[in-house]
Amino acid sequence: MRKHWHKAAIVLAALAVTLTGPAVASAGTTPEGTAGRPSDRAAFAAILEAQTDAWFAEDGTGFAATFWPDGDVVTFNGDHLATREGIASGMQYYFDEFMDPTHIKTLGEHVTFVNANLAVIVRMSCLLVEENAPCRAGSESTNTNVMVKKWGRWLQQSFQNTRSFTIG
Repeated sequence: MRKHWHKAAIVLAALAVTLTGPAVASAGTTPEGTAGRPSDRAAFAAILEAQTDAWFAEDGTGFAATFWPDGDVVTFNGDHLATREGIASGMQYYFDEFMDPTHIKTLGEHVTFVNANLAVIVRMSCLLVEENAPCRAGSESTNTNVMVKKWGRWLQQSFQNTRSFTIG
């Protein structure tokens, strides 16, 4: 029961950041102690690098290692991969059956620190067939990463990937 409350609190915090993020950013204020230290941002960069390296290597276990054991992934097509083991096996299935080796290119990101141990990263990215090539057509996406710091270590708690497309 306690786990469910913890997950619910994280989801609600992420939703609150999503709904109020622009208002906080435009006001130019950040709650004291929540702006994030350079070491926090360095940890996020290392997690992203590990995730993108695992993606290119088509390594489901390596990809899942960037998540807490009870983490979640919602894929671009809406599949829910629960737990690190579920993320590893689900991603490996996608790598083996559907995806060609590609590089992930970050196009931009916005980091919001909810508190000293919880951050939400909204990141825009695309896939490259070859490193330093243009984005593959139709590969642009926006993902939301809920980052949680436990025992002095940051990892992803939740990740949702949404494919970008033009309406109309």
